[in-house]
Amino acid sequence: MSNSTIYERFAETVVRVPEQPAIVEQARTLTYAQLDRRIDVIAGNFPTQERFIGIVADHGADFIASIFAVLKTGAAYVPAEPDFPEERIRFMMKESGVGFIITQQKYQEKLTGFPLLFLEDLTEDPPAWGPPALPRPEALAYILYTSGSTGVPKGVSVTNANVCHYVRAFQHEFHPAVGDVMLQYSVCSFDIFVEEVFTTLLSGAALAIPVGQARADITSLMDFVREKNVTILSGFPYLLMELNELEEIPSSLRLLISGGDILRESYVNHLLPQVTVYNTYGPSETTVCCSYFCCNGQKALEDGTYPIGKAVLGTKIELLDEDGKPVPDGAVGELCISGGGVSNGYLDKRKNEMFVTTADGKRLYRSGDLGYLLPDGNLAFLHRKDSQVMILGKRVEPEEVENVLCDCEEVQTAVVCPFTDEHGLSYLTAYVVPEGTKFVLSEVKKKLARYLTAFMIPEFFVILDHIPLTPNGKPDVKRLPVVLKEGAC
Repeated sequence: MSNSTIYERFAETVVRVPEQPAIVEQARTLTYAQLDRRIDVIAGNFPTQERFIGIVADHGADFIASIFAVLKTGAAYVPAEPDFPEERIRFMMKESGVGFIITQQKYQEKLTGFPLLFLEDLTEDPPAWGPPALPRPEALAYILYTSGSTGVPKGVSVTNANVCHYVRAFQHEFHPAVGDVMLQYSVCSFDIFVEEVFTTLLSGAALAIPVGQARADITSLMDFVREKNVTILSGFPYLLMELNELEEIPSSLRLLISGGDILRESYVNHLLPQVTVYNTYGPSETTVCCSYFCCNGQKALEDGTYPIGKAVLGTKIELLDEDGKPVPDGAVGELCISGGGVSNGYLDKRKNEMFVTTADGKRLYRSGDLGYLLPDGNLAFLHRKDSQVMILGKRVEPEEVENVLCDCEEVQTAVVCPFTDEHGLSYLTAYVVPEGTKFVLSEVKKKLARYLTAFMIPEFFVILDHIPLTPNGKPDVKRLPVVLKEGAC
């Protein structure tokens, strides 16, 4: 599969199962043949041939068709949720150099200054057009932006070959096929979305997309899952935690996949007798997951968390020390990943120090995550080497938040620190020395919201007359007051 592009694999699936459902919405279902026709409509209306094309639109059949339309023309897509902060969207689209953005008319004002292609303007009759020659597997498929320690997001460049590699690994472990229905619940900026979409539509399964009221709460979501006979759900551990609290889950579900953060036994103890549950691990820099662990019939570790398992097909995970040498079995080391999922790195090549080439020519991603090998050969995750944290399953660099905060005119200086609540979940506290006497928190939060997504804005703000420093002149975090947060689960 690594010798194919994403669209080539999709086209093969269309030929194989043209009348099988591909996209399932609340009010309609599109077959693979119908989805492919919509892809041609969208691609045929592209104003120019571009290397990068932005997509900012509501989730649904047209959103998915837009992704495949971009891939069919040989370009790479740059996705952003419409409710992302406007300045964050603008940065992503400008840095990647998108030629135009596929969107809807209601988002026009948010995207001023960019050429726009409105989905509402496209007719059902595909225009006469000839697609360019299909790209090679090494061509970029998408740019996914993650939080960056330098104060701006980092764009991860992922190839067609990377995605096809992961689809193969997923198929090897979970066997998605005609009759399976995957829930599309993740935001487009996270790699769970990549797993949802491509492992499904390159396997002949269906993608079920809830919108509006169906996403309002866990009960409404499960009503949708039950109605559409969803069989596979992939999400953050907090979604599984909500499922765990229900009296029963839809009988159609056969597989629950947790990723993006640590999975605790208490999150799934009621689910395990009902359904197969997997814990997974993998940074966006390695496409999606690079390890799997089946929790059923297994004991959690002493701290109540599950191991992250063993490397997926076509991937190797090594535990290395600071010098890049293997640590002894059982010793703590950095999780370093090689194989078909390792991406091209960041769009800004200056930030690629975590991607290294070993003496034997192997491309390796040093994750910055620490772990150790268990006696049974499974890997256990410990924590980050640096201050990066996961909040609601999403990666946050406190330094990025801090840099944006310090740019506010009301702030003389500030420090943003991560802490954990009673249940080990991360939250941010901002320590602020105001500029002058006028510091209005609501106004500062409004300014932060122009650049940071909601989960990145600190939960607590503490006003100080100065930031305590170490003898080296750095903020002395140990002398900052800790704002305690009660666990929410």
